[in-house]
Amino acid sequence: MRIRSVALVSLSVLLLALGAPAHAVTPPAEFGSDYDDPRTPAPKVAVPDTRHCEVQIVRNQFRNFDPYQATYTPPAGCQGPWSKVVLRMHGEVKGVQYDRLGHITIGGVGVFRTSTPEPSADGIAWDVEKDVTSYSPLLRTSQPVVMELGNVVNDTYTGVLDITVTLDFYTTDRHTPAARTANDVLPLQNQTRQDSDLIGTATLPRNTTRLLGEVYVTGSGGGCEEFWDTSAPAETGYSCPDGSPYREVDVSIDGKLAGIALPYPYIYTGGWSNPYSWRPSPAPRAFDIKPLTYDLTPFAGLLTDGKPHEFRVHVDGVPAGQSGWFTVPNLHVWTDPHRAQTTGGLTSYAVSPLAKTDDVSGAPNAAGAVTTNASRNLTISGYVDTSAGRIRTSVQRTLSNVSKHTWDAGESRDALDANWRDTATTISNGHVERTDLDYGKNGVLTFLPNATIPGGYDVVTDLKIHDTIRTPAQTSTETYDGRASWIYGVPRDQRHATGTQIVRFRAIGHGCYDHTLTAVNGVYTKDFYRC
Repeated sequence: MRIRSVALVSLSVLLLALGAPAHAVTPPAEFGSDYDDPRTPAPKVAVPDTRHCEVQIVRNQFRNFDPYQATYTPPAGCQGPWSKVVLRMHGEVKGVQYDRLGHITIGGVGVFRTSTPEPSADGIAWDVEKDVTSYSPLLRTSQPVVMELGNVVNDTYTGVLDITVTLDFYTTDRHTPAARTANDVLPLQNQTRQDSDLIGTATLPRNTTRLLGEVYVTGSGGGCEEFWDTSAPAETGYSCPDGSPYREVDVSIDGKLAGIALPYPYIYTGGWSNPYSWRPSPAPRAFDIKPLTYDLTPFAGLLTDGKPHEFRVHVDGVPAGQSGWFTVPNLHVWTDPHRAQTTGGLTSYAVSPLAKTDDVSGAPNAAGAVTTNASRNLTISGYVDTSAGRIRTSVQRTLSNVSKHTWDAGESRDALDANWRDTATTISNGHVERTDLDYGKNGVLTFLPNATIPGGYDVVTDLKIHDTIRTPAQTSTETYDGRASWIYGVPRDQRHATGTQIVRFRAIGHGCYDHTLTAVNGVYTKDFYRC
């Protein structure tokens, strides 16, 4: 396969040879009315060197909460099968605007979730791309497209979100085969929401052999569940009294727990009380919110009776009666090409209860702390009888979360040191797949009266983030290290905001990729590739 990939050592060496480290840039003393367009250090999606066709699926200026609707039509000039499909989004905004959450469905299937950067007065533009090849079965026929990107535009919040989204389809040739994907991608039908639960049904093909679930899930914007990892019990007097900071996203099939996962602790571009922490570089994953994945194959043989089965997504840890989570589940289904119906069943089922402790101290108007240790394990095995014989699949999932959250009286100093680990292993007829997710935050936020400006408060954020994904083929790590300050409670031109960010993406496996961006007061001062 001929691949253009920035992950290859040869290109990293070429970039260095071409002088990829930026020339010295003198940053301003503080943020001005403009800053550099947002970027991330991650590599572009690797694409084959074959002919490709572009299909536009979204072109809209988002000013309110009305969804954008259109119809996707497969590209006539690049009929499938395809070797790769890439979604590319371009956005522009200027003025004053909050960070906003967006989501795209095609044929009712969630394919992309994102958040937006907060703009400068003069305006910014940004680009996001995502490999959506796994949704190829969905893209073979015309489908309705819906993009939701709720926005408020008025005399104060003037930023209109100008968004274009395209799909690029790459053809095959004798060197570049068609991508291997599921045979069907299905949304849940008859969906209802109950607090932090989403319930729906799915009728699987009667010849199903393999089943993967994915759930796009985030704590919603505008409420405490956006900041769930700093929750504390109400008796502490903490400003987000949402109980324990532990959250878990569970999937049940016909009332039986089938999958567990840890949600990612997203930080949007207004997060941690300091929008200048994310100008111009966002926190990891903020522009490309990845779905949680679940291997549900042990249950596949129980679901081939042609009847609808209930799937429930539950966010564990959310206080009873409280909403605040947005979930979009999909099912990826593989089928038997030679048998009209497959059968099977479970052979073992072991799901441990959640083991969690919260060591809590504090009272209203006093210092407090919540120290959490949590873990959970799941091992489920099953089989499916197919035309190729009996396929036995065992799924293991191990979750752990260690978190220490402390704050001073009045929350003038608020600190978090937290780490999450989510390891999934699937063994199918001796073939082993393993994904190890390791991510964490270590930071301090201070909020103190300004010494010279009545009514003003100095807001200072120091924060480090890591996001590591390990598979047998590759290990990638994205890191953020930043410090930013501004004066709250004064007109915008008196904020005297400053900030320094260092973001880095490293990948080792199929070659080597290592890219670092450094920004000072909104201006990139270094853009450096190594390897």
